Amino acid sequence: AASPSLMRRMETKFVLICLKILLLFYSFIFWITGVILLVIGVWGKLTLGIYLSLIARNSIDVPTLLIGTGTMIVSFGLFGCFAACRGIPWMLKLYSLFLSLVFLAELAASISAPLFHREIKDSFLKIYTDGVQNYNGKDEKSKAVDQVQHSLICCGVKNYTDWKTSPYFLDHGIPHSCCKDPSDCNPQDLHNLTIAATKVNQRGCYNLMRSFLERNMGVVIGLLFAATFYQLIGIRLSCCLSRYIIAHQYEMM
Repeated sequence: AASPSLMRRMETKFVLICLKILLLFYSFIFWITGVILLVIGVWGKLTLGIYLSLIARNSIDVPTLLIGTGTMIVSFGLFGCFAACRGIPWMLKLYSLFLSLVFLAELAASISAPLFHREIKDSFLKIYTDGVQNYNGKDEKSKAVDQVQHSLICCGVKNYTDWKTSPYFLDHGIPHSCCKDPSDCNPQDLHNLTIAATKVNQRGCYNLMRSFLERNMGVVIGLLFAATFYQLIGIRLSCCLSRYIIAHQYEMM
């Protein structure tokens, strides 16, 4: 029969292996969430950039925030996998500290994201209306308005008639980005609202943009909240593994 000390060592190693596997699995999932946030951030930068460029310049750049957070989580996830495999207490404690910092950062982001969401909804109508009124077809905001109208297949704020109050309309008519078929739009038609009604997209851009942002912000906010509370599992696992290794170090020699 095995001696009690041998049984204790076997039990210690079994528990140690289980904790390492759990932390390794957690760290891998943690790394995956970082990759997902990174991908969403890059996608948002490429796709939402035209919408966010119409928002006031002092607003939070959510895609850049997601890219930074995703990169940090990917790095910490790799460190966590290494710490779990090596089983060195100071590395595990450092990993727990990293996770605590990520938890606090994501908690702040999760709380502020709905507020930022409301800020977009409250300010977008005024901002997009200003974009139409100050449209000149050349500057950054004018190009953003063109890309919005082209990508969402829309025209104007509420509809195409909003362009008649824009100074741009007096000289150039409705912008070409409103056309259903660019090859079937000429400047003369775009100067005449009656003729233009058959040539341009009928739907306004504001409601479409708001729906688009709400739909995608909901996904981002949901992921942020899920990722935030997921960190608590990793903090607990890394602390438990570190304490267990220190407490049973003599039995593993």
